[in-house]
Amino acid sequence: MAELPGAVPEPQAPARCMLCPRRCGADRRAEAGRCGAGGVLKIARAAPHFWEEPCISGSRGSGTVFFSHCALQCCYCQNYAISAEGLGREISTRRLAEIFLELEAKGVHNLNLVTATQWLPWVLPALKAARAAGCRLPVVYNTGGYETVETVRALGGVVDVWLADVKYCSPALSEEYSGAEDYFAVCRAAVGEMLAQAGPPQFDAEGLLQRGVILRHLALPGALQDSLAVLRWMAELKAQGGRFIPSLMSQYTPFYRAAEHKPLGRRISSWEYRQVVNAAVDLGLTEGYMQQKSSAREEYTPPFDLEGV
Repeated sequence: MAELPGAVPEPQAPARCMLCPRRCGADRRAEAGRCGAGGVLKIARAAPHFWEEPCISGSRGSGTVFFSHCALQCCYCQNYAISAEGLGREISTRRLAEIFLELEAKGVHNLNLVTATQWLPWVLPALKAARAAGCRLPVVYNTGGYETVETVRALGGVVDVWLADVKYCSPALSEEYSGAEDYFAVCRAAVGEMLAQAGPPQFDAEGLLQRGVILRHLALPGALQDSLAVLRWMAELKAQGGRFIPSLMSQYTPFYRAAEHKPLGRRISSWEYRQVVNAAVDLGLTEGYMQQKSSAREEYTPPFDLEGV
């Protein structure tokens, strides 16, 4: 495994945090932000992951780092132990750079950063140090889609693949389920910047995505009309020249506080998901991925046991 050349600078926590669309302004040197993140980098797992889209996971897995805390904190989050409850271990920026190199040594196809924005001041120097040590893996930025345009721009030249959710169009649903009435307006602007930055999808000889944007949509129970609205927006984006890979997901499982919201207390029905898939086909969103209904299983959520940390 390659060694890090020299020291890796340890950044100071933001004195007025504006990293995510919440723009809470917390002095993270002394307190946690609205997302729950404080002044020391924290992650929960770093290991090969095999349950992303095939062009990301490939045959050897995606080198996935799960960061603790999250700006959205959706009531149904399958990763709630780390996103909402803050499970994880505090590490240095140097240790994160070492983790990137260790994942590369395991033969993974890429570095997959899951919900990393609240730690951006630490992530950027860690990636820079790993690159200086010879790491050549594409960087995948795995995000809930709730990003500022400024953050997307700050990652220009660093991120190769944007793996972004488009969760909702409805302000009412995004407010109820994620506490973010502005979700779609924010996501739409961020996705526009991602597409401009990444350009059309580029694959290697093995069919692995090296550059581009994947837009995911998780179909929720009782939210068929909103899913159709998301798909219509994706189709409009495509018609305007947006080059991306759509990915429809049926894996919704009632986790965390989902049962507090009556429609979310069950899995999506086969009929509901079939309507979403049919609409995607009718709208021409066929050059991508559509999960099988059987994908709604708990084992797709990895154990957050601090592996690789």
